[in-house]
Amino acid sequence: MEAEPLLKIEKLALARQDLFQTSSLIYLLRAVLASMFIGFGVIVAFRTGNFFFVEQSPIAFPIAAITFGVAIILIAYGGGDLFTGDTFYYTFAALRKKMTWKVVGQMWAYSYVGNIIGAIFFAVLISITGLFQDESVNSFLLTIAENKTQFSTTELLFRGILCNWLVCLAFFLPMGMKGDGTKIFIMVFLVFCFFISGYEHSIANMCTFAISYVIDDPSSVTFQGIIHNLIPVTIGNLIGGGGFMAWMYFYANKSSISKYDTK
Repeated sequence: MEAEPLLKIEKLALARQDLFQTSSLIYLLRAVLASMFIGFGVIVAFRTGNFFFVEQSPIAFPIAAITFGVAIILIAYGGGDLFTGDTFYYTFAALRKKMTWKVVGQMWAYSYVGNIIGAIFFAVLISITGLFQDESVNSFLLTIAENKTQFSTTELLFRGILCNWLVCLAFFLPMGMKGDGTKIFIMVFLVFCFFISGYEHSIANMCTFAISYVIDDPSSVTFQGIIHNLIPVTIGNLIGGGGFMAWMYFYANKSSISKYDTK
């Protein structure tokens, strides 16, 4: 049933492999672009949610979750390479023996490093604008960023797994649908689900932490807190995308995909 969209995933992975082998620099720049798109989503979510947070309204987090959906729209239609999605795409192509694990590892590394660079660069731009210097604007972001560094390693790992499972579904399910309106609704809704559930997305966290860090507020996150969060969350995202998505869909659709291969 999922054979056709899965083959689209494979085609996407192979196209990115061709780009990577042609120019690793362009591939890196696309990863930089992707995390900057996530940065736009972070800004919109926390500035919007902050209006309600300062009033101690219970809808602050739901409002942030809804507005963060702009990030996935930018990535889906604006391009860019996000590490979290790549864990699904490249693992599936490797399981199908269309990509080598060595190349998969290299491309993961480039996309992750590019995402980090993009998050830092975007945070610097935001710092220059002065948009988050005032307490009436930055309190929600600073509070959420600090909270993310307080969870245990085990909690962060499993929150990362569940997060990327949903995020990869947000990219995968629309591939079997028609009409941009339907696709956008599904993507935004599933991103809302991951955000409101409190799951952890490594690249969104990078952007949130980077902005919190450059604000240089007494309640900003520390470098140690960032590392404590990002390591288990990244591993969890890898398991969620590579295991719960790529591996499970590969084995569940082995026979149906083989039929398409023979056509």
